[in-house]
Amino acid sequence: MNYRKLGKTGFEISEISLGTWQVGGKWGDDFSHENAEKILHAAVDSGINFIDTADVYGAGESEKAVGKFVKSRSERIYVATKCGRQLSPHVSEAYQPAVLRKFVEDSLTNMGLETLDLIQLHCPPTEVYYRPEIFELFDRLKQEGKILNLGISVEKVEEALKGIEYENVTTVQIIFNMFRQRPSELFFEQAQKKNIGVIVRVPLASGLLTGKFSKSSSFTAGDHRFFNRNGEHFDKGETFSGIDYETGLAAVEELKAVFPSYENLAPVALRWILGFSAVSTIIPGASNPTQATANLEALTIPDLTQQQLQSVNEIYAKYIKPQVHHLW
Repeated sequence: MNYRKLGKTGFEISEISLGTWQVGGKWGDDFSHENAEKILHAAVDSGINFIDTADVYGAGESEKAVGKFVKSRSERIYVATKCGRQLSPHVSEAYQPAVLRKFVEDSLTNMGLETLDLIQLHCPPTEVYYRPEIFELFDRLKQEGKILNLGISVEKVEEALKGIEYENVTTVQIIFNMFRQRPSELFFEQAQKKNIGVIVRVPLASGLLTGKFSKSSSFTAGDHRFFNRNGEHFDKGETFSGIDYETGLAAVEELKAVFPSYENLAPVALRWILGFSAVSTIIPGASNPTQATANLEALTIPDLTQQQLQSVNEIYAKYIKPQVHHLW
């Protein structure tokens, strides 16, 4: 495992870490603590020391599983969670310091921890980034010893750029992959200038970039790749990175021709992300222990060649950029 610094936090964290959106099992299934425990052990046994969760994952069960696991291990494991998505309706007006404080305290209770290494606002509406009183709350929580660091999880580059204007924001979690390249422009430059840790989520475009899907692939009713294709329940960009499924499949077919020796494109897609020095860590998810460790193959393959990088960019420009570049 290789490690990188997570911006102003000073944490040295694994280049490939673990996101726990589906750690209790496949999307749509009931949460399995037994499965979660196996995944978490497999991840940390392989050198992963950063785990990202949220209070809404598994209706709090993910946080409970992570907290219990961390206390069972002797290694220093950094835990990040998120708050805000419990709000219904999820609008700026619902974001109030007292409400967010309660969410943070509930997360501490869920995990049985005294302090959170990193708390992140969970993709709040854009208007929240223009409300200093929301960000001031986390300075008080830090003084009280309830958190060590504040981060933001964003949908749009513009939100990331606004968010890092606040001095107490230490990290940004953002979608970045071969099919979502806009963050590598202005945002990465500004993040490095301000020593912001960059946490990359949805690195495989909801599985599209594994190259394992086809027109006949099916997804269960509880899987967001079934029910959120057009953003019916949350931001469309979280599902297949906002790309039309058939267009994504066509682009993947061309990627396969660029990397013919890889039956599974996932390691290549992750290696491509690690080629950007602004990135601190990638947090692919896993619904079983094998997936948690399979992602680490990316650490064993060589950097992509200039010709391969150029081909990836040409495919992006041909299929993806017209659809999504300007949106997020």
